Amino acid sequence: MSEKVYTKNAPDAIGPYSQAVKANGFVFTSGQIAINPATGNVEADTIEGQTEQVMKNLKAVLEEAGSSLEKAVKTVCFLADMNDFGKFNEIYGNYFTGKPARSCVAVKTLPKNVLCEVEVIAEL
Repeated sequence: MSEKVYTKNAPDAIGPYSQAVKANGFVFTSGQIAINPATGNVEADTIEGQTEQVMKNLKAVLEEAGSSLEKAVKTVCFLADMNDFGKFNEIYGNYFTGKPARSCVAVKTLPKNVLCEVEVIAEL
């Protein structure tokens, strides 16, 4: 059986989905973008600022689920511009110190025209 996860410390879903779902000893987050949950706005306009906000949002969702960034086993990262890979990686590496498996792809556009989006699968 699965359980939906919700925290006010991350942005509300902007569509018909949950922030995360717990199932079979894992938590599966939806992709998080750089929306500040306090304002509901994308406040940073740089890849560095947006990546920081994405990581804060993921941390909040994982903690609400009873997990953490350290328990991540897989991430999927989406970048609007692969030229941002180095700057994104630097900040990502500060948060995912356990080095989970990862995919990182460039996409044409992301919701709200953000520069990055990240989803996580983590152990509970």
